[in-house]
Parts: sequence; structure tokens; C-alpha cells
Amino acid sequence: MKAHLIDRDRDFDPEAPLPDEAAEVAQDLELDTVLDAMGGGDAFLRDMARAVLLARPRPDAGAVRYRQAVLADCLAQPDTVRSVYALAIEALEAERKNYFGAFGAHPGSILHHSVEVLKMFEGVLRHLRDIAREAAPGFRSEGFLTFFHMLETELDDAYLAGIDHHLAELHFNAGVVISAGLGEGGRGHDLVLRTPRESDRRWLAWLLAPHVESYSFQIAPRDEQGARDLSELRDRGLNLVANAAGQACDHIKSFLTQIRREIGFYLACANLHATLRAAGVPLAMPEVAAATEPGFACRGLCDTALAQRMKGAPVGNDVAALAQRLVIVTGANRGGKSTFLRSLCQAQLMLQAGMFVAADSFRAALCDGLFTHFKREEDAGMKSGKFDEELVRMSAIVDRIGPRSLVLFNESFAATNEREGSQVAAQIVGSLLGHGIRVVFVTHLYDFAHRYELKADGATTFLRAGRNEDGSRSYRLYEGPPLATSYAADLYAKVFGTA
Repeated sequence: MKAHLIDRDRDFDPEAPLPDEAAEVAQDLELDTVLDAMGGGDAFLRDMARAVLLARPRPDAGAVRYRQAVLADCLAQPDTVRSVYALAIEALEAERKNYFGAFGAHPGSILHHSVEVLKMFEGVLRHLRDIAREAAPGFRSEGFLTFFHMLETELDDAYLAGIDHHLAELHFNAGVVISAGLGEGGRGHDLVLRTPRESDRRWLAWLLAPHVESYSFQIAPRDEQGARDLSELRDRGLNLVANAAGQACDHIKSFLTQIRREIGFYLACANLHATLRAAGVPLAMPEVAAATEPGFACRGLCDTALAQRMKGAPVGNDVAALAQRLVIVTGANRGGKSTFLRSLCQAQLMLQAGMFVAADSFRAALCDGLFTHFKREEDAGMKSGKFDEELVRMSAIVDRIGPRSLVLFNESFAATNEREGSQVAAQIVGSLLGHGIRVVFVTHLYDFAHRYELKADGATTFLRAGRNEDGSRSYRLYEGPPLATSYAADLYAKVFGTA
């Protein structure tokens, strides 16, 4: 039995190693704020959300749509989904308590523990099957319909009745019947567990039936060695069935664990969905663009982390850059450029995870790697200059990057002078574009931005942070060529009251 609610062709593994760049991406995008909202105070849900969001991207549009459909069902049928999740948690917790109550590693004790756990699991599986029968008509996604069909067909009444029968037999109320051969030194070999003789015949038929001559002996009450020998024989006879019962327990436990993990991710998404909707943030299922559309397009795109801190909807942005592989963002200081960059990268991560995004609409091509190169604070230990540190981080990105990756730069290479910083930025961006990599670059380096403006080849979209007539910021981005000023005088006047 497989859950397969996150991926149709494999189990979700939350312990799989994350990409090397995951920690930097999480830091630059302020993902801790988003993950806290997804967890809703539950560390397990937070961990599942982090494992999916920061996993190595799979550029598979079908896999994204598969998850989106499952998530849509979770949002439409929350009570049923939470019931399945709660049932899995209840069963796993009961198994854990039973495990700690078990003692010994002998086949007999293992079998006893396994039978008790299987009885409990059998009740859980029956309950899951009943939920599937009742709830299936209300679901639409391939993931849930396959999941419910599997429960219905593999856990039919005949199968569950067979489990009940076998578990009753494994109590051995009529004793343990084992056949054995006599080996060297009088030791038994080829021990085989046998089905006990039927005992439900009428007493008269039993009395008149022919009896086979047999021999028996009893262990003396104080014969400790004899009792140990008999227990050893019993354990040898029970070994195979104890192993089989233990494997059955492990299989069902693994199945319930996968249900908890995979539905846990969708419940984390539901937590974030409820929080953002309560704050008035627009939400939409994003579209996967074709590989021939290397850029992105959005309406009302918001920074999800900022929305969490504000408890409200931030200013959204509208951008149409589906055909462009390079986007350069310039304009006024404190005008919302970095916020837009974070919102774009968050939306790309959420798209590839199969989630909704904080926007009226969002469309982008998938990528096989997402990298951020944001400015950092000065090195307090003075081990290296700020510009050196930027180059070291850029070198690490280049070592890991692939041809279908997306790189987002935020004020990169500005730690040196305008001319040198522009030269470095132009060479790096040109090399990345030459290898088919998408780039979004927020910068105050006018010389760098102006170089691409002069090319006038239509391959670059230029965005500029808005500025109102009175010098205040609109926090919206508009298409427009780069300017030679970032209006720092506006901020000076705001702080000191004079220009």
C-alpha cells in the first residue's frame, strides 16, 4: 500500500538531503516567517513544509499539476483530510506506546507484540476504508482518487475478515503445534509450525473417531532447564511466523507514516492559505509556462513573508516578462525592489512545490535550480572584504548551477566602485545568459543596467521602482529604462527635513 499524494510515482522522503543552496535561499527569502505560518505551532507540519519547499526542484509540469489538484481537494474537503491525518497519528502513537511496553527480543514476545499491534492497525485500516467509501465522490484529484480506490480494493471485507481470522489463530489458545525431526544428539531440526487440529466437532463424533497413538511428557514444576529448553523449541517454531507478523506491522506502520507526512504537507499549506486569506492577500494557483517562455508574468504579486508580518496585504506588482530571460530592476531607494525580488522567488518555490501563490495570477517556467545572491552585512571579523565575500559566494553558485536554473541578484557587486562593479556584473550575467540561465537583477549600478539598455535587442525587461511627485514611494514597479539616480535625496529630506 502506498499513499503517493505528493508524487504519483514515489514515496515522499522528508529526510532527503536538501540542495547546498537551501540555507541561503531560506535566509534571503525570509522563509522562516512563511514556514512558521505553515506550521501553525506544529513543528512536524513546519518540517514537512520546509522539506517540500526547499527540495531540489523537479522540472516536471505534470508533477506540479498533480500536487495542485491534491491541494485543491484538501482545501475543498478539509474535514475529511484532517480525519485521515488524525487517524494516522492516533495509530502511530498507539503503536509507539505498545512498543515501549513490549519486552524481550524472543520470537514469542515479538509475535505477541506484533499481534496486538496488528489488531489495532486492522481497526484503523477498516476505518480508513470506510472513510474512503463515504468521501471518494467528493474528491476530484488523481492522487486522492487513486488513494481511495487502493483502500477500497485492497481492504475489502474478505481481506479484513481474513486478517481477523489469522490474528485469532496467532493467540494459540489451543497451544502451539510444532513438528520436528530428530537430529544428531537428540536435537530437533526442521521445526515447522502447524495448524492445530479442529476441535469444534461434536463430542460423540470425536469419541468414535479413530485415535492415533501418541506420546507426551510434562516438565516438572521445578525443572528450570527443561522449561528453558521447551521455550527455546517454541521460539524456534514461532520464528518464521513472528518475522512475518513483524514485517506486516512494519509495512502498515510505514504506510501510516507516509500518510502522516504527505497529508501533513497539505495541512501546512492549508494553514498558510487560511492565514493569508484572513489578511486579505490575493491567492491563486499558478500556471506552468512552456519551456519556450523562459520568463514570468504576474498580477498583484505579493511578498508572503511581508504579508505575515503586516497581518495584511502588501502592495502587489504586475509584470509581463514571459519572453525575456533577463529582468533588471532599478529605481528609487526603499521603493520595493528587494520586496519584489523576494516575492518572485517565493512564488517560484511555491509553484514548484505545487502550492498556491500570493498573487491574482502567476505564470512561470519551471527551473532545475534556484539560487539567490543577496547583499550581506559587513564581515565583523574583517576576515575578508565585502566584495571578496560576494565573489566567493558567486563562485559557489557557479559550481552548482545548471542550464535551466534561475538566479536572483539583489544589490550584488556594489561593494566596489561603480565601474568595477558594473564590469563584473555584466560579465557574470552575460555568461549566465549564454548558458540558458534566467536572471533577475536588482541594482543601483547604472552603468551595468545602461549597457543592456543600449543593446536594445528586446531580450531584457527593465523595471523601475515607482516614485510619487512628492518624493514618497508607491512600492510598485513599472516598466521603464534605468535612471542615473536612485533618489537618495528623498530619504535624506525625509529624515532631516531638508534636501
